[in-house]
Amino acid sequence: MTVYGIPNCNTVKKSFDWLKANHIDFEFHDFKKKGITAEKLNTWCNIFGWETVLNRKGLTWKKLTKEEQAKIDNQNSAIAYLIKNTSAIKRPILEKNGSAILIGFDDDKYQQTLA
Repeated sequence: MTVYGIPNCNTVKKSFDWLKANHIDFEFHDFKKKGITAEKLNTWCNIFGWETVLNRKGLTWKKLTKEEQAKIDNQNSAIAYLIKNTSAIKRPILEKNGSAILIGFDDDKYQQTLA
């Protein structure tokens, strides 16, 4: 299991706590330190949809002007933006055996998918 995110994110911390409480081993991939590839982002966008992978609720997105936000209107423009602004990737994203299975944190979905 690999958890993708940033360490100071409260949602990532909730994910860590859930995984530890349920005795599920995982590795952590820190976007800030290790970055992310366009290929990985494309894979996630194809699974979850680019509009889900792009976190529009966070400060990174909200700092953009309305004009800048309007230009991010498809998967390619979203991926170009996310590579440069990894804090705008919805998190955490969990992969099991190299395949993305969960995005964000939802106790019920974690229970259904991982328990």
